[in-house]
Amino acid sequence: MASWLFKEEPESYGYGQLVRDRRTVWAGVRNPLAQQHLRGIRKGDRIFYYHTGKEKAVVAVAKATSDAYPDPNDPTGKLHVVDIAPDRALTHPVTLAAIKADKAFASFALVRMSRLSVMPVTTEEWARIEKMSLTGAAQPRRAR
Repeated sequence: MASWLFKEEPESYGYGQLVRDRRTVWAGVRNPLAQQHLRGIRKGDRIFYYHTGKEKAVVAVAKATSDAYPDPNDPTGKLHVVDIAPDRALTHPVTLAAIKADKAFASFALVRMSRLSVMPVTTEEWARIEKMSLTGAAQPRRAR
């Protein structure tokens, strides 16, 4: 089982909407590298759901309910989509600022290529984000 991070504007399709819908087709990915990652997704893979825009935080976990497949709405046949479903919200959202403040994430795609909408997450990165969410280290510490 692989792990991924999907990015979306919460105003466009936030995690709450995915929960209400119970499943969706993840489509609209145009970037070639993001498409390459998307094509690698398999049923059962886990996905961090990241809200972009003003939030800039990992907010939840979703799961792939299908392997990636050709987008039926793409006449070129080059684009792929995947079906996903909600799993659970994180205890505390993990902000981009908190991730960037942690040197363990120096090579994380979210830090290096912040505009990429679909990216792999290593086992170590996944575990660290989960721990940050549980321990309250999800927000960067502010100087007093």
